Amino acid sequence: MLTLATVTVRTPLGLAQISGNELGIQSVRIIDEGEVSTEIPVVLKDAVQQLLEYFEGNRTEFQLKLNPNGTEFQQKVWNALLQIPFGKTISYQQLTLQLGDPKAIRAVASANGKNPLWIIVPCHRVIGSDGSLTGYAGGLHRKQWLLDHEQPNKQQVLF
Repeated sequence: MLTLATVTVRTPLGLAQISGNELGIQSVRIIDEGEVSTEIPVVLKDAVQQLLEYFEGNRTEFQLKLNPNGTEFQQKVWNALLQIPFGKTISYQQLTLQLGDPKAIRAVASANGKNPLWIIVPCHRVIGSDGSLTGYAGGLHRKQWLLDHEQPNKQQVLF
């Protein structure tokens, strides 16, 4: 069994904890407390670099080997989330229809909420049919920040 490496990095939204091994990145999650890592394990260097590039505005898609733990259905939903383009949003209803079962909206929303790869699998790009932000495990303020961050024509603050 391969050892899981973990690193904690500072982001504009708080501390991000990244875990993975040679098989891929298993999780990226926001944590409220912890220490920033002083060393980055070799297997996590690309993930750290790409996450920081995303926050700097220099990356719109991730190119990482992913290895999240989840059921077959969850994996299907997370793979569908990876198809949502940077700067775009879709509703839970649209996502459910794409997956082929319009009655599975609650199951799709649940799988979305259990996404273990914060930002990399962009569950923040799924919104309510009425345009509302709806739930987000990282907090709605973070979801709003991420959606604003991904807009190509960011509003400039004048004063």
